[in-house]
Amino acid sequence: MTTLFDRDVTVAVLASGSGGNCTYIGDGSVGVLIDCGLSTKMIMKRLDDAGLSAAPIDAVLITHEHTDHVGAAKVLCERLRQRGNGKYVPFYMTEGTLEGCPDACLPEAVEVFEAGKPFRLRHVEVDPFSIPHDVNDPVAFRLAIGDVAVAVATDLGRSTALVEGKLQALDALVLEFNHDVDTLLNNPNYPWSLKQRIRSNHGHLSNQQAGELLGKVSSERLKHLVLAHLSEKNNSPALALSEARRTLLAQGAEHVAVAVAHQDQVTEPLRLRTAAW
Repeated sequence: MTTLFDRDVTVAVLASGSGGNCTYIGDGSVGVLIDCGLSTKMIMKRLDDAGLSAAPIDAVLITHEHTDHVGAAKVLCERLRQRGNGKYVPFYMTEGTLEGCPDACLPEAVEVFEAGKPFRLRHVEVDPFSIPHDVNDPVAFRLAIGDVAVAVATDLGRSTALVEGKLQALDALVLEFNHDVDTLLNNPNYPWSLKQRIRSNHGHLSNQQAGELLGKVSSERLKHLVLAHLSEKNNSPALALSEARRTLLAQGAEHVAVAVAHQDQVTEPLRLRTAAW
């Protein structure tokens, strides 16, 4: 007979932005990193800053091959092997991400998965789903640990029915609020081609697009929202927060705690109580 017991699920955004992305999700017994775009040294420091220096890392889940998401994979793979007394920690990628991964970033231990096919890492249910971005076969992740559901969805140029479906009934959501359209368009340092790429259907979500998506997935169950992948040059925390809070107010979801993820420091970790194995 299986016994259930209460356990906190921790969600810690170690860094988020064009300079590097990495999020830890775990319950003290099992844990994963989503992306590893910081240096290995900085990932370990941020884990320590979050009080997670001894937290288990059973896998690294990669969303796509851009270096701000996969840059440390090769070095981190070796560091985690040493941490695990010689046992490799698997890095999970789609076939497209593996093919596009720069050689300098390619880890020794790779497990290939398919978008749309959930898999388990011990008692963590991992549900990778396709998103529109300008690489081959990018994904976002929905994770279930016990009765807690968390999703990390960044680097998508638009929402889709699939995305909206996967972001329903969550306890915590890390969602891209990349840019303010007016700020981007008026930025004299960005060429028009780059502005078009960011605004395209395979680029990044604007505050308005993210707000519209949030309006479709917010619920009484949602407790925490983290605004992620903010552009340092084309957005501000105040603009992103204003859009998120306006949307939540319109949906009657003022109970949702909203935080902004940072590039240069750990966001205050979220703690969610679950009945876990």
